[in-house]
Amino acid sequence: MSGLPKLTNGDHIGKTVQVKFRGYDHNEGAGNGSLWDMENLTGDNTPLLSTRKPRYLLRTLTQPGGLYGRDCLYWVDGGGFYQDGVKKGDVTPGEKLFVSLGDYLLIFPDKAFYHTETGAFGNLEASWNGTASISDGTYAGVEAVGNTIKTTGEPFPFSPGDAVHISGGPEGTEKTAVIREESQDKRELRFYENTFSENDWTGTLSLKREAPDMDFLCENENRLWGCKGSTIYASRLGDPFNWNVFDGLATDSYAVEVGSPGEFTGCCAYLGYPVFFKEDHIYKVYGSKPSNFQVMGSASLGVEKGGAKSLAIAGERLFYLSRAGVVSYGGGMPENISGPLGNVRYRKGVGGSDGEKYYLSLENGREERSLFVFDTGCGLWHREDQADVLGFAFTGELYFLTRSGELWLGGNPREIPQGAVKEGQLQSFAEFGDFVEDSPYGKGLSRLQLRLKLGKGARLTVKLQFDSEGVWKTAAVLEAEKKRSFVVPVLPRRCDHWRLRLEGVGDWKLFSLSREYYGGSDLNLSFASENE
Repeated sequence: MSGLPKLTNGDHIGKTVQVKFRGYDHNEGAGNGSLWDMENLTGDNTPLLSTRKPRYLLRTLTQPGGLYGRDCLYWVDGGGFYQDGVKKGDVTPGEKLFVSLGDYLLIFPDKAFYHTETGAFGNLEASWNGTASISDGTYAGVEAVGNTIKTTGEPFPFSPGDAVHISGGPEGTEKTAVIREESQDKRELRFYENTFSENDWTGTLSLKREAPDMDFLCENENRLWGCKGSTIYASRLGDPFNWNVFDGLATDSYAVEVGSPGEFTGCCAYLGYPVFFKEDHIYKVYGSKPSNFQVMGSASLGVEKGGAKSLAIAGERLFYLSRAGVVSYGGGMPENISGPLGNVRYRKGVGGSDGEKYYLSLENGREERSLFVFDTGCGLWHREDQADVLGFAFTGELYFLTRSGELWLGGNPREIPQGAVKEGQLQSFAEFGDFVEDSPYGKGLSRLQLRLKLGKGARLTVKLQFDSEGVWKTAAVLEAEKKRSFVVPVLPRRCDHWRLRLEGVGDWKLFSLSREYYGGSDLNLSFASENE
């Protein structure tokens, strides 16, 4: 309990004034008067207890597949990819993973791309099948042996620098090679000399520029990084289309397999490094080019399986859901910060950040969702509501998309978009833990005094419960449109402990809580029988 010293007069009447209110603490052994449960409260006005800012509904999607924020908002709805509500391309329905590199926005598992400047939409992979010939040709204006593929059919959908897998030709032709030049009409591809042992062959060929299947991706130092199973991949420098260029240059692609058991569960760029997680390992990739990349691993609490979406950076720390709970990671050993969430085992975390606060939507064992917020400024947890979040996005404002398709503007917005609909009057509550007044003996509560500020049309209902009897009794309903103190008299009742619940409609702030009580003895307590 935070407040001023306890006062006791000669009649054994005590008074405690609480002026600092801590956050969510769902533990049986929490301190006297801590907050056992809450809804729609915030740490914005710490040490005061107050309601969160209202949210604004922007639109409702019919089949939400994901949300991403960069220069503007992007999302998937059904089979469409949208930029600020304008359809830009077709994708398969389902949940998506977004990552950007330069002007490119990539959408997985579709392996689709969107160029934010030109509006081009397509696929990272490209393929060609048809009749072609392998022959001698030229390279850099000089005659070259066994280096050219020609066709009289459809042009090749590739560019110089692309690594393509070639199959279907004579023996020794199947390989992956890098295109060095092409003709103006794109019907002739030139490779290094002696790429092919044949120099006079015609038949059916298949060429494909491939991108690996990856479960998780991030961008770091102008490369895309991804992982699947136990393999880490990196694209060619600045090029999201090529993952198989191995020329021995600093710009090359990169791939490596790690030796620890289990599959990767997530990845994130943090402190200048790509960081990859398994449930019990964390790997960082050091270096500036493939020739000096080093993968360094440590046996630490990683991201739990199914928790990759919980990764988010707030207050310069990386937060995520591990098998042991929510952790804060600063590059060394992860620190568990989920103690205040109690003994509830949460899963399926979806996280986001506005730079200072870490937002985390979690599911408990009864498949009930809760949206928690960890404020890095005050180090406190608060619980907002039951929002089932599919994804967060931050563009200077915090947005989130629910699984039911609602796209909300949340946090502490600076500007409200035209047409946004403000949510209805906020419903909130604060349920304090047991008050025992530091005494194992019986005691009686005689009155409460609350210093409040209530918004226009707001009201606060004060309820009490004694000795965990399970029944909340209304003590007062408070209404006022200015900051003031309210005295709430309580019908005296001796008890071992008692609880307080404040139920609000509209916005309110609690500045102080005074409790006046009288002490007692153990005469009102139950004693165990010798025969029990």
